[in-house]
Amino acid sequence: MGELFESIIEIVRRTSSEIPKDVGQGIIDALEAEKKGTIAESALKIIERNIELAQEKSQPLCQDTGSVLFYVDCPIGYDQISFEETARRAVTEATNRGYLRQNSVDSLTGKNDGTNVGPGAPAIHFHQHQADHVEVRMILKGGGCENVGAQYSLPNTQLKANRDLEGCRKVILDAVVQAQGKGCGPGILGICIGGDRATGYEHSKIQFLRKLDDQNENPELAELEENILTTANKLGIGPMGFGGNTTLLGVKICAANRVPASFFVSISYMCWAFRRHGAELERGGKIKEWLY
Repeated sequence: MGELFESIIEIVRRTSSEIPKDVGQGIIDALEAEKKGTIAESALKIIERNIELAQEKSQPLCQDTGSVLFYVDCPIGYDQISFEETARRAVTEATNRGYLRQNSVDSLTGKNDGTNVGPGAPAIHFHQHQADHVEVRMILKGGGCENVGAQYSLPNTQLKANRDLEGCRKVILDAVVQAQGKGCGPGILGICIGGDRATGYEHSKIQFLRKLDDQNENPELAELEENILTTANKLGIGPMGFGGNTTLLGVKICAANRVPASFFVSISYMCWAFRRHGAELERGGKIKEWLY
């Protein structure tokens, strides 16, 4: 598992310090959309410089390196136990090397052992596929943007939101308004319509594995994504809540079956430091190619 160990460390390093190309392009496009000389433009220029320095120095993009989330697509029969053991050791070593901040604490005592490993940390999600290779994707989810995630139960009388796509649109935009600049915007939304309270949030975060410039396969959801993105960017909230034309960089939506008694809309918010990377691994665990 030596090659796998080093590969996971490299995935952590790259995720922590390098913005994916699609997100970087989104920041550039946002800069072009802001008026010259405004606070919004200044905020985005600082973000752009932050991105450059983090990559140059191979240091974390943000002091909050967040929750460590792995998404592993693997063939039938793959040793998931060994992978998890190796991943936990790799996260500890990556923390020792400074790629991750020591910020995972015991929820009962508040103690921090400095490893970023403990109950539920890191979180590892396995999915079997028919291919014979392994794909490892990683998300680092900061606490500030996690705090402004939201879950709504429809119908919502206060927002006059019914159990339809228009009702979904209303509550999603409400979540954006409630977040304001608190989620380190411009942000990206991952959304699940349906499911239960747990699976709704789980599926909403899986949406962050999509590239910002992809196209939703469902025409109705593709239209809803574009509508929310356009509308949110007209709200005037802007980068960090300073005003401007860029409140969101992207919106990604999926739908999951639900029971008739419930209709949840689960919204996960990602900050501008959208830390998501991944790699296809060779049989021995060596990185074959990057996925983003």
